[in-house]
Formats: sequence, structure tokens, C-alpha cells
Amino acid sequence: MNYTFCAQTDPGRTRDNNEDSVAFDEATHLAVLADGMGGYNAGEIASGMATAFIKSELSRWLSEAGLQANALQVRRAIEICVDNANLSVLNSAKSNPHYAGMGTTLVVGVFQENTLLLGHIGDSRCYRWRANKLVQITRDHSLLQEQMDAGLLTPEQAAISPNRNLVTRALGVELDARMELHEHSVEQGDVYLMCSDGLTDMVEDPAIARVLQTGATLHKLAEELVSLANENGGRDNITVLLTQVAGTTEKRGLISRLLGK
Repeated sequence: MNYTFCAQTDPGRTRDNNEDSVAFDEATHLAVLADGMGGYNAGEIASGMATAFIKSELSRWLSEAGLQANALQVRRAIEICVDNANLSVLNSAKSNPHYAGMGTTLVVGVFQENTLLLGHIGDSRCYRWRANKLVQITRDHSLLQEQMDAGLLTPEQAAISPNRNLVTRALGVELDARMELHEHSVEQGDVYLMCSDGLTDMVEDPAIARVLQTGATLHKLAEELVSLANENGGRDNITVLLTQVAGTTEKRGLISRLLGK
């Protein structure tokens, strides 16, 4: 499989700073997105630390491991890097009073041939667009999600709840990172969308699907999603990271081309 990446981040319409952070490494098919939280711009520090650390350490390991690494080894590498990033953010929060209480959500994915190993913490999401259907493949670690799971709230009630931004897990706030990690099959033509809640709070899933359905370039899709979130209010920072999957095109030999095969 060939993987193409595109990311865009925007502060939105109401905030001066951007506490989202995003990174990817095309060589190792690694994608990382984080949405920070905390006063004194500490959220910006937490998310930036998380994405920089994980991109640096995990891409280095993936480069060294090459194609020899199996899914179990990659899974363990993701867990170790996220645990180390968690401790790094947590220790910084403890050592600097201005950073006290900071943390960040996280979505991290490694694409390997026909497989996506996807980890997440908090309410930043990953969606899969396949065969004209949008599916959320992460499950929010949030108070609202827990209330919906318990039957205390309907999705319609959750959409207007004042508690929609209360997460139950975050990187850098506890010794245990509590990451959820799953394996997903990848097919040619898939598009994967990682995003912060600055997109999903402003743009409902059917509207996201309509944008992806246009089949525009990844850059145009990213621009349109961010623009739509801003048009709908832009009450938070908006970050999207798109990954497109294409089949590998084998080069035909000279004889085959001459024979028209």
C-alpha cells in the first residue's frame, strides 16, 4: 500500500493560541495528533511535547526495525513511546508551577501494509472513510460517552450538553497513560481522518462525510473541513490529519510494455 498524508491546524475564531499539535512521518507511515489542556498555555506545551516525542522516538524505532517488525512488536513500540511521553509531560507539569495540571488527548497511528495500529487517549478521534461511508473507529474517553453507554443520555441530548468537553482520560495527568490500542484492516481507497474536537464539536458527521465524498485532494479536503468548522463558529482550535491509501503500482518491464502486457 502507498500512504499519503496531509495535516492542517487552525486556532479557530475565538482563541488566540493553538493548543493542538499534529505530526506525521511519511517514511514510516506514522501519524500523531494531540489536543492540549491546561492554563498559562500549558496545553500547548503538553500537546507539542507529546507529538514531538512520539514522532521522534517511534519513527526512529520504525526506521531501524524496518519491514522485519511484526504487528505485536509495533504495538509494543507504540505503548512504550506513549508511556515515555506520558511521563515526560507529567514530570514537566510537576516541576513547573505554570504547567501544573496540564495534559493532552492523543491519537497515534502506524500504517503497516494492510493494517492500521491505532491508539488513542481522550476525545480526539479517528474516522475511516470507505465505500462512501464514514465510521468513527475510536471511542471517546469522555463523561458524555460514559453517560451514553450507561443509557443516561441520548446522542441528541449529548450534542447540546454543557459537559461535552470533559474527558475521562488524558496523557500526562497520571502515571498510567491508559491508552486504548486496536488493530484495523486497511483497504485500497480508504481515507483516514484524525481530528481534534474543534472539528467534531462544530461539524456533525454527515457534514464531514459530504466533504470527503467530493473526492478532492487531501489538501483541499483538509482546507474545507477547517473552513467549515470556522464557519460554524470555530469555538476551539481545529486540527485535521488525513491519510489516503492507494494500491502499489508495479512497474512493468521493457519486454512486457513492448508486448502490450
